Amino acid sequence: MNDAAVRLDYLAETVRLLYPGSGSPRAYTLLPHAAMPRRLAPRRWWHLWSRVVVPAEGSIAAYLSEVFGRPVETVLHVRPARRANRKPLLEARSGGRRLAFVKIGDSARARELINAEAAALRRLAGLGLKTVTTPGVLHHGDWRGLAVLALSPLPVPMRRRRAPRPLLMSAIEEIAGTGEAGPAWHGDFAPWNMCPGPDGRLLVWDWERYEIGVPFGFDAVHHFFQRSLRRMRPPAAARACVAQAARELAPLGLSAAVARQTALRYLITLAHRHASDGHAPLGPPETWLNPAVDPEELLT
Repeated sequence: MNDAAVRLDYLAETVRLLYPGSGSPRAYTLLPHAAMPRRLAPRRWWHLWSRVVVPAEGSIAAYLSEVFGRPVETVLHVRPARRANRKPLLEARSGGRRLAFVKIGDSARARELINAEAAALRRLAGLGLKTVTTPGVLHHGDWRGLAVLALSPLPVPMRRRRAPRPLLMSAIEEIAGTGEAGPAWHGDFAPWNMCPGPDGRLLVWDWERYEIGVPFGFDAVHHFFQRSLRRMRPPAAARACVAQAARELAPLGLSAAVARQTALRYLITLAHRHASDGHAPLGPPETWLNPAVDPEELLT
């Protein structure tokens, strides 16, 4: 099944879940078109393709209208279905303005992650961060047995650019300093979850995996590993993590030996996360983790 078919199947499930009513049908458009489904948005007169009709009464849009005290339109992101932490994601809009990004917890694991993100963001909001900008929690509630988390939009520039290395390192240090009982990490400090903001700070979203009490430097290794996966296969990316650990973690003040151990512990932690999620996006651990870790055990 190709990507478009997978997205459309998951979209059909999501529409049934979030727009379960039977009255006041509303026309939406699948954008840019059915062969490349990315968003399900309220239909406008200039939309030519892929008309979809969904009920408005009793829908997530009606619920969000009550939450925000104004009429709300929703734009549903048509997401890949092959993800362990997949969940519906919407934009809540009113009067042509984006009010919030809304995550829906439609499974036990998704609810757990949403609740963890809400707790993390509320905690971080009270710490007066100077380098990192986080979304604000506008609403965290329950609708029809689903967890609902509405987050304030961040001021992402129209033309996103890569975060400079000094800003990344400063953000990693600041995040690590938010832990009371030891370093904390964002948990998914990947390039697509951040962007330099207009005020020079680093905009960072998707805090579902935020955790306290991990080795200092995990975020830096994760960022390197995720970038490496864009240009090499998982076994090579994992080996590169270990080989380049000293260079990547030197700005954080870690020695070469500690940096190498940090990279190894990160890779093991990531493999454990995937196993806990029942998901193997990198393949079985013996194909990508063991080739990077086993030689190091022989040296210790």
